Order: sequence, then structure tokens, then C-alpha cells
Amino acid sequence: MTESQIRLLGPDEPSPVIRRAGRGDTPFVIACDHAGRRIPACLGTLGLPLAELDRHIAWDIGAAKLSEHLAEAFGAPLVMQAYSRLVIDCNRRLDHPTSIPVISERTEIPGNIDLPAEQAEARAREIFAPYHAALAEELDARAGMPTLLVAMHSFTPVYMDVARPWQAGVLYHLETRLAGIMIDLLRAEGDLTVGDNEPYVLTGTSDYTVPHHAEARGLPYLELEIRQDLITDAAGQRAWADRLARLLPLAWQKFRTP
Repeated sequence: MTESQIRLLGPDEPSPVIRRAGRGDTPFVIACDHAGRRIPACLGTLGLPLAELDRHIAWDIGAAKLSEHLAEAFGAPLVMQAYSRLVIDCNRRLDHPTSIPVISERTEIPGNIDLPAEQAEARAREIFAPYHAALAEELDARAGMPTLLVAMHSFTPVYMDVARPWQAGVLYHLETRLAGIMIDLLRAEGDLTVGDNEPYVLTGTSDYTVPHHAEARGLPYLELEIRQDLITDAAGQRAWADRLARLLPLAWQKFRTP
């Protein structure tokens, strides 16, 4: 960082990257773009009441603990992002209008309105870049090894007053076969309504993690969305971790079978 660049994170503030080492004998690498809701001290609450930072607009509720349980189950490397997506969304291209959102759902984000370029650059430099560098380092270290990137997210049961019928969703862009296998396995559970590229559609123009880290490397991936009310508490997080720890190896095996 040059002397002319402003600093976003104070010396006592935590790293944006939460990282856990894994074993080399597992194909899985777990990523969680929206694990945390922390706001850098210099930004206050971005002009929002504190209650707003408990909502999904600030983070993927339940996704961090679910990701931790999965990483533990597989002995998989884990890379998570500690700061709120309201500061900068680490699953958006930097040139996308929702990279630093000025509104989320119906909530205006005062601290992001008319943001000076140097402040946007500081957020990208100190939060976005280190997170993606850590994930890239993890994947690069596995070059030549069987690898499956699992990107974990959660979603709200109601969006803009519309109830969502799914308990889980599988998102995909260029890789359709593995996504289809996982959708079939989840549906075969018998107690789930599973979204096929729902509740969101993964694209190469808005999303960042999967296109940049998996598709650009030619790596298989699964981007999984779990409805947040099912993983808000410890029991739900454990139940979904156990379910996915059972199904993900099956999906990988089917995908690898000619």
C-alpha cells in the first residue's frame, strides 16, 4: 500500500480471511464468501441500525458454521470471508453495480452512497483481494490433484414478500453435469424441494468465486444454497452438515464414473 492510499482496517482488526488447513487426501475445498457480518470500525454501521446487520442483507446466516462442519467432516481446506457483504460483496465482480450495494432488498445503505473511488478501492484492496488470494493459493497448491470447489451460501425463506418453496438450491453456470447429479441426490432424499439454479442464477457477469476460481481453472464445483431458517441454530447446522457430508462424496463418485 502506498502512502497516498487510505487504510480501511485498523491494526487491531481481524483479517478478512478465516482459513483452516485441510488434508491432501480429500478432493473437497470449501469456500464461504458471506460468512461474516463484521464492519470495519472506521465505517461505523454504514449508517444502518444495528438490527439491520443481523439480517441476510449483511451475511449468509448459518453458512459459516455449516461450512466449518463440512470442512471438519472431510478434513477439507476451508476459506471464509469475515466482513459483511454490505462493505464489499466477495461474490461479485468489482465492476458489478452490486459489488458495494447502495440498496439491498428494500434497505438503503447510507454509508455506500456516493462512495469516493479511493474508499471503494480500499475495500477491494483490504477485503476482497486477500480473500480471493487465499482461495487461489489453496487451489493452486492442489494443481494436478482431484479437486472439487464447494461454495456454500444461504438464502431467505421470503424475498420481497414472496415465499420461496425450496429448502436448498444448486447453482451452476458452465458445469451442468455435476450440478444435475447433486440436484438428483438431494431430491431423492424425499423431504426436499430443490431449486435448479434457484433461488439465484449463477452467471459469469455478476458472480465471481465460481467463474474466477473454478471455471477459469477447469475445476468442477458445486455452489449450494441452503434456506437460512433451516441452519440458523446448531441442530439445523449439524443436520445439514451430516446430510451434505453423506451426499457430496456420492455426487463426486458419480461425476468421476465414466
